[in-house]
Amino acid sequence: MSRAVSLSGHAARPAAKGFWATLQKFDALRRQRTHLAMLDDAALHDIGLTREDAQTEARRPVWDAPQHWAK
Repeated sequence: MSRAVSLSGHAARPAAKGFWATLQKFDALRRQRTHLAMLDDAALHDIGLTREDAQTEARRPVWDAPQHWAK
């Protein structure tokens, strides 16, 4: 069994790994929402969204995500 090791050489605690995983998910969601806001009207139409829908989604805070996205 392998152990996660932090930069300080100490074993990483499970809570710390969960914290970093959460930050990575927040960053990924932020990037996705930014890209959604940058789509042109034709691309938005292709996925069934209006410009207003995209802007509304892009303005949501990163912690405001559907529960099923957390998996």
